[in-house]
Amino acid sequence: MSRPPLPPFTRETAAQKARMAEDAWNSRDAERVALGYTEDSRWRNRSEVFEGRATIVAFLKRKWAKELDYRLVKDLWAFDNNRIAVRFQYEWHDANGQWHRSYGNEQWEFNEHGLMHRREASINDIAISEKDRRFHWPAPGPRPADVPGLGDSPF
Repeated sequence: MSRPPLPPFTRETAAQKARMAEDAWNSRDAERVALGYTEDSRWRNRSEVFEGRATIVAFLKRKWAKELDYRLVKDLWAFDNNRIAVRFQYEWHDANGQWHRSYGNEQWEFNEHGLMHRREASINDIAISEKDRRFHWPAPGPRPADVPGLGDSPF
């Protein structure tokens, strides 16, 4: 299985890979998202460390059962050969209706087939009011072209 674009990455292909990941995560389809990772992909997400596609699917289903109306924006931060770093923000609300914005950075490492075999994510959450939300497109689904990325964000 191959998942273009393939390493070594250029600025354009690294940005394309980041946008493809953003679109997949915004689908909230755990099985679809997991296909972008190797069978033995290793993850660190906040304080959780785990390995394997089946575990990724279970993690994502648990995540999106808690983080309701999830909308994510990723921006390319850096790249080199088979590695990409992104910064991201996403908004979601809990079962009580409290909105949150989560900020973070991810480091990705890909195999020669363009599948991610390592993902490390550091994430912080802040509670926000609904009026302070930035991401309002219909979800689940990709960010529309007319919704800007994080380039104009203060963080």
